Amino acid sequence: MTDDMLRAVAKNGGVVDVNFFSGFDSQQYWDALMAQGDKQQAAVDAYLAKLKAEGKEPSYMDKERIQHEWMARIPRPPLSALIDNIDHIAKVAGVDHVGLGSDFDGVSGATPEGMDSAADLPKITQALLDRGYSADDIHKILGGNVLRVFKEVERVSREMQKR
Repeated sequence: MTDDMLRAVAKNGGVVDVNFFSGFDSQQYWDALMAQGDKQQAAVDAYLAKLKAEGKEPSYMDKERIQHEWMARIPRPPLSALIDNIDHIAKVAGVDHVGLGSDFDGVSGATPEGMDSAADLPKITQALLDRGYSADDIHKILGGNVLRVFKEVERVSREMQKR
């Protein structure tokens, strides 16, 4: 998102959830992923064609497996790339407008080093503490902001149902 978009979200009271996909958090990772794009797609197409030729119906997971094999060739960025993204959003939009949107179910293997599952979330807490964030601000980032927005959505929903 651009800084103007971040400020607009803040003005409207929303939250930007930071996705853990390395391509969103590291330009170097994104560039490497784009550089292998045609070769990766050719490998996916060839594998799916092979399965079809064998009379098998390719699944989403078949395609996903080949894509992940290719992404594994790209060095994962350090955890600090993810923290830099969180920090940037907090500085531009304000700490009340940043949250986490890990997408662990869709980006496995393409997350920063050390961020492999929900079990690694305490690393974000520690990294934010190391950068001087207060416990209250970290609470907001780790879910408090999203809960605030959900409560507002529920309030508006109840008002609309009364009409």
